[in-house]
Amino acid sequence: MPGQRTAQPAADLARTVVFAAFIAVLGLFPGLFIAGAAVPVVLQNMGPLLAGSILGARRAGASVLLFLALVAIGLPLLSGGRGGIAPFAGPSGGFVLGWLLSAVVVGLIVQRGLPRPRLPLLLLANFAGIAVDYLVGIPYWAAFTGDLGAAAVQSLVFLPGDAVKLVAVSLVAAAVHRALPVATSRPAGS
Repeated sequence: MPGQRTAQPAADLARTVVFAAFIAVLGLFPGLFIAGAAVPVVLQNMGPLLAGSILGARRAGASVLLFLALVAIGLPLLSGGRGGIAPFAGPSGGFVLGWLLSAVVVGLIVQRGLPRPRLPLLLLANFAGIAVDYLVGIPYWAAFTGDLGAAAVQSLVFLPGDAVKLVAVSLVAAAVHRALPVATSRPAGS
C-alpha cells in the first residue's frame, strides 16, 4: 500500500547504511587513469548498481545519497581518498552525482521482477543504470571541456570496463536474490 511503513524499519536502515559503507569500501581500490581521459576507471561505480539491484529504488537511493553526503562533508571516501566538494566540481563530478539516479533506475527496474528477478532483467537494469550515469556524466564532463562530442567520444574508453562491471554486478545480484529472497523483497510502499 502506498505510504505504508515497512515492517522492519531498523533492517531497512541497516541495509541502507551497509550499502553506503560498501560503496565507500570500493573506493579503497585506486582509480586507473587511461591516457587522454580526465575521468578515472574505478570499481566504486559498481556499488550504486549493486545497491539498486538488491535494495530496490528507495533504499538504494538512500544509501547512495548517504554516501554522497558523507563525501560532500569531507570524508575521503571516493577512490583515491578524495572527499569534500572538489570531486563534485571536477570533470568526473557528473559521473559521481549520476550514481544516485543510476541506483534508483536500477532499483525501479529490478523491483518489477521481485521477488526473484532473473539474470536478463538484472543485466537490463544495470545496463540502464550505467546508461543513466553516462547521461549525467558526459554533459557534466563537457561543461569542463567545452565540447560535448569530445566528452562523449572520450567516454567510450570506459565502455569495456563498464560492460564487465555490469555483468559482474548482475551475477552477484542474481546469486543474492536466489539465496536471500526475503531480504531483497520489495519493501512496503515501494
